Amino acid sequence: MTTTLDADLAGLADVRAKARAARRAYERLEGADQETLDRYVRAMALAGTKAAEELARMAVEETGYGVYEDKVHKNRYNTGFVARWMLERRAVGVLWVDEESRVTAVGSPMGVLAGIIPVTNPTSTALFKSLAAVKSGNAIVHAPHPRAARCTARTVEIMAEAAVSAGAPEGLVSCLEAPTLPLTRELMRRDEISLVLATGGAGMVRAAYSSGKPTIAVGPGNVPAYVGESVPDPGEAAEMIITSKSFDNGTACVAEQSVVVADAVAADFLREFEARGAHWMTGPQQSALAGVVFDDRGALRPDAVGQSAARLAELAGFTVPPGTRVLAAELDVVGDDAPLSREILGPVLSVYRVRDAAAGLARCREILAFGGEGHTCAVHARDPEEIAPFGTLPAGRIVINTPALFGGMGYSAEVDPSFQLGTGTWSGSICSDNVTPLHLINIKRIAHETRPWRAVYEPVEL
Repeated sequence: MTTTLDADLAGLADVRAKARAARRAYERLEGADQETLDRYVRAMALAGTKAAEELARMAVEETGYGVYEDKVHKNRYNTGFVARWMLERRAVGVLWVDEESRVTAVGSPMGVLAGIIPVTNPTSTALFKSLAAVKSGNAIVHAPHPRAARCTARTVEIMAEAAVSAGAPEGLVSCLEAPTLPLTRELMRRDEISLVLATGGAGMVRAAYSSGKPTIAVGPGNVPAYVGESVPDPGEAAEMIITSKSFDNGTACVAEQSVVVADAVAADFLREFEARGAHWMTGPQQSALAGVVFDDRGALRPDAVGQSAARLAELAGFTVPPGTRVLAAELDVVGDDAPLSREILGPVLSVYRVRDAAAGLARCREILAFGGEGHTCAVHARDPEEIAPFGTLPAGRIVINTPALFGGMGYSAEVDPSFQLGTGTWSGSICSDNVTPLHLINIKRIAHETRPWRAVYEPVEL
């Protein structure tokens, strides 16, 4: 009992100390111009790139999730492509001037952020949130998932040391030492915290939004991919979908979960789909896998997350051929009666055949409604008339002829590059954008009088 009490008290002391230190660092940083902040960001990005392999190895070893090589790419994406995008833009000071309207927009930092880090992408997400916070002139205290505490702490240590070496104040970027859910909740409620930036499971997102603080949190993704009659290349579509879903063993929520294919191209697509590494499961194999992946409440079992297709098959009691990249289940319903139609953070794809684009649109809408509203949909088609109706779906990102993963995160499609993807009010989030440093500032308008104020009393003709 004494040991537990001491650990709890030590954890609370750590939360208090980190939050206070972050606030002091933010106050010392206040007034820093964009050039100064960019110097810190550049140093942090370079340090993160240098450590990408170390951090990826730590993440895989500590969590048991994902693929080392893919986690290296995720780390480098954030410290390279995303960091460069950040450095090409302004987030503080004068953002734009409208000479005609005599309005100047000025970016102002928010303060101290609480960065909630998921177990599935612990190092890449901590890299992204650290860079985004400092780019926008904020301090940040990270709260890792307990199963990824060491690799997240090492990531934040590298970011913090690089920032300080470049001239940033101590405490600007920090991390809780022994995170637990109660300590994370305590951090989010602290007076020093101005904004919660949360990535995690449904429970953590609910906790973030009930913290009493402004919050940007993201919901789950149950992402459909429609393969239409006008698909440019069925083989390339199959390759994109399988590559996206198998990348890092499916730990990205923006990757595809279901494939909806039109009958007119189904034969060609499904032949390519199988040839490129999809293993079709039998009915009993699907049932066995569902029992491995989900518990009795329908929640993902932690030990099944981020495992390879071969390992998931082994856990479910069957074997797959060498070179299998994803496990495929042909389904005809979406919902509780078809567990594999849920989001699975692993290389598993459900496949639906539909009569035409109208039926495909209806099926994609049904999939999104089953735990994926607001997230992402991929469409593989050439005909604008076939594509256009999918713009009505409740998804924040509708990416065309590109992998949902790489398009949705802003690499292969021109949406803002990010590692936190908003899901909008469809799923209870305040933001439907890809989150960037521009979401982490207050924007002030300096506006001069442009019409006589006394005219407010005069009637206006419509």
